[in-house]
This record gives sequence, structure tokens and C-alpha cells, in this order.
Amino acid sequence: MRAFEMPPHARMSLTQQLLMRALLSRFWQKPYLPGRLKRWGTELHDRFMLPWFVWQDFQDVIAELEDFGYPVEADWFAPHFEFKFPRYGDFAARGAQIELRAALEPWHVMGEEGAPGGTARYVDSSVERLQVRATGLVGDRMVLTCNGRPIPLAPTGNVGEYVAGVRYRAWQPPSALHPTIGVHSPLVFDLVDTWMNRSLGGAQYHVSHPGGRAAEDFPVNAYAAEGRRLARFFKIGHTPGRVDTRPEERNPNFPFTLDLRR
Repeated sequence: MRAFEMPPHARMSLTQQLLMRALLSRFWQKPYLPGRLKRWGTELHDRFMLPWFVWQDFQDVIAELEDFGYPVEADWFAPHFEFKFPRYGDFAARGAQIELRAALEPWHVMGEEGAPGGTARYVDSSVERLQVRATGLVGDRMVLTCNGRPIPLAPTGNVGEYVAGVRYRAWQPPSALHPTIGVHSPLVFDLVDTWMNRSLGGAQYHVSHPGGRAAEDFPVNAYAAEGRRLARFFKIGHTPGRVDTRPEERNPNFPFTLDLRR
């Protein structure tokens, strides 16, 4: 149970415990003995960091439990999904709809450093990741960019629907990996028309308050936290004038993610 994050509500905790008990019962009666395990490699830190692929994989687990005789529904865990992957905002331009959500990002534990009273091991929490989900794109004409760089959108199997991840440095701590790489915020997203070489529309996402203010207290509930999060997203601020996009090769080890640090 230590591997599970504590939910913020008692009913969410009960649903999580129900899933655990159903899986234990299923594996107790029929152990999982595949002929060969899948070696995912770097996809564990690329594909399965994005909410879209996490939810697809979770639906496969629920479908297997249903086939075994346990009437568990994936919709019961929609609050878990929204809590773990909150929506930052969305914008639309020329029939295309772009949605931004939080994604997973592992944080590295640094080496031991001297601190008052002993030693400390810092955690580099300065790097974050978000998911970009686009629908209604014209594949050979529209290109979605972040801070001027094309995002490596991957098709989901649905016509005109694509997803990708964007990894960026959110803030500059005193102890972190790659200390010479600065902060990438605000993130400017543009839906570029490559035929006309201009931005059809876009949005901006700020990691902190765009005016430089800092909250004096913690959010009292989920609505207050959502309000602060939505206040950092603007459906304006796309790149004006002529926009020339350079083709950028996908990272073979992380084909689903645009890493702004590279």
C-alpha cells in the first residue's frame, strides 16, 4: 500500500482498496504467468508518463477484471484521474482543439551535501511535464509548437487526435541537475499554419503567478487550487507575425516527449 498515493477523500480511498482486493483475488485464483514479459525500456519514462496512455493501460486492467467476473468500472476512478492529472486549460483555433494536462515526471535524488547540523540529500523537483492533446488537426498543414519548437505529436488511433509530452524546467533551485539550464516558463503554445507561415492561435501557461505574486496560504479546498491553476493559463499571447518552424528529429529514446532542456 505504500506505493499508492493517499487519496484526498474517503470514498476515493475505498475505491482504491476495492481495486487492490479485486486484483489480489484475481491473481490468487489465476496467477499472471505470461510466456514472456514485455521489456518497455525508456518507454516507462516516456509513454507511460502521459495521462492518455496511463488511462488506456488502466482500462485494460479493468477489462481483465470484468472478464474474470469482478464488476469493476473504470468510471469509478475518474476522480483519481482528475486529481492526479489536473487540466491546465484548452484553446481552439481553426477547428482544432488543444488541451493541456499535468503529466508525471520522476524527480531525481541528488547526492549528499553539507547542511546545518549534518548532511542533506536534495530532490531535484524543478523539472515538470505536461501532456498536450490535440484533436481536429490537419496533419500535413498544422504544427503545434512550444516556445518555438515543434511538439512530437503521436497519433492515438482516432482520426485527427494526437498526444505528446513537454518536459520543462519550472523553477531554478540552488541544487539541481543541469544547473546552467534556465527556467522555460512561460510556455507559449502556437498552432502554426505551415502553408501560410503564421500562428493560427495559441495560449500561455505560467508555472507561477504571472504577476510575480506568491500565495500566502495553502488552498483551502480543491476549488481554490483549481482557481489558482486556471489563473496561470491564458488563451492569448501566441506568437505574432511570420512564424518559421524548423523540422526537429524525434529523440529515439523518448519519441513522445519534447524536452526543452535539450
